[in-house]
Amino acid sequence: MMEKIAKDVGDIQSRLLDHRPVISAEVRYFVREFEEKRGLREIRLLENLNKTVQETNEQMLPANLQEMSQKLSDISKRLEAANHMAERVQQRELEAQQSTQLQANMEKLKEDWAEFLKEQQRLKEEVDEEHAKAVGEISTRFSEKKKDLVQFSL
Repeated sequence: MMEKIAKDVGDIQSRLLDHRPVISAEVRYFVREFEEKRGLREIRLLENLNKTVQETNEQMLPANLQEMSQKLSDISKRLEAANHMAERVQQRELEAQQSTQLQANMEKLKEDWAEFLKEQQRLKEEVDEEHAKAVGEISTRFSEKKKDLVQFSL
């Protein structure tokens, strides 16, 4: 009895877990469907598709390449023009900035020059004052010496 139970369990297990017969049947059906019923229809379809792709490559690709080349050339020219304009704007901005800086430097130099002239005037006045004092002292001494000379000559 135990043997019958083991055999029944084995049969149940093979039916539930062993899928090889089902898969084998599905594979045979798939092969028969594609090889026997459809024949070479897919191969012809793929060959026609390949032929269409080759014709497209031969006819449309050169035209598209030429058009792309022309468009890229136009884009390159526009980019060069834009780059040239940007450089000119940048140059003008730099010149304006340098001009502004030059004007600021000129104003500073004018202020420095005015300060220098004021300082020179002050120094001139000091020298003139010292000269006047020195002339006054020398005149006074000369007068005294002249008086002394007059006294000694008498």
